[in-house]
Amino acid sequence: MLLGTVLLWALNVTVTKFMFEHGWKPLSYGTIRYFLAILLFWAFTWWRERSFRIDRSDWWLVVVAGICIFANQVCFVYAVKLATASTVALLLGATPVFMGVIALVLGLDRLQGTFWIGAAVTFAGVALIALASGGGVSGSLLGNLLGIATAFTWACYSTAIGPLMKSYSPYRISSLVLAIGWVPLAIVSARQGSEQQFHFEPLVWIAFAYAVVGPLFLTNILWFTSIDIVGAPRASLFANLQPFFSVFFALILLSETLHPMEIAGGVLIFAGIALERIWHRPVEVAAPE
Repeated sequence: MLLGTVLLWALNVTVTKFMFEHGWKPLSYGTIRYFLAILLFWAFTWWRERSFRIDRSDWWLVVVAGICIFANQVCFVYAVKLATASTVALLLGATPVFMGVIALVLGLDRLQGTFWIGAAVTFAGVALIALASGGGVSGSLLGNLLGIATAFTWACYSTAIGPLMKSYSPYRISSLVLAIGWVPLAIVSARQGSEQQFHFEPLVWIAFAYAVVGPLFLTNILWFTSIDIVGAPRASLFANLQPFFSVFFALILLSETLHPMEIAGGVLIFAGIALERIWHRPVEVAAPE
């Protein structure tokens, strides 16, 4: 289940790029895709739990997570639109380090000072990739900056839902957070939605169905079921493989290429992640009374 989840996530970047190359507008694609995924989540959650109840004191976290997922989706679709899928995949590898930095800033975690060595290595890799695109090597600088923003906003989202996951199922949280994030997404995509044409080839529709069911809906069930079986530490090791598979799919299916600077940047990103995993020794921080 872990491997299947990682592969479904990894293929999503390539499928999204394929969509944009075959007539989908970025915001229209994101809005319609998320709307259909919300319907699936609401139906599944109601069948499983018969409730969407969230305590009033937790709603602010749900709203924050919804805003984060809205920002993440906007950044993601335009990053993939403007840059190459393989480059965006490499940049998404920096997400764990962003999560560590956010946790430190918010006082949710205290790490050994060596964590910053891993973070510095990762950010050096991100800088190399950005410099490569800035020189006209691959994609665009704006696309790569949005790729970095995608990793950062996903880290913010993951941090926001952390406390909620202790009290509610991931399906209930996903149902509510996606719905809240969808509202501003639908508003900003209104113009593109009115201009969107839907005369697509069958393969495009098949890919779109995959993008809704696979990386948005099915992965949540597989991921959290597998965590219950093998535990979060082992699951996180599999999650670190996602950028590798994402790059592989983009290179094979889209015939993309990577510049040596991007390859070097990718190596540094994953080296930094490896160091972060080795040196991450959190010290529990007491909640304020």
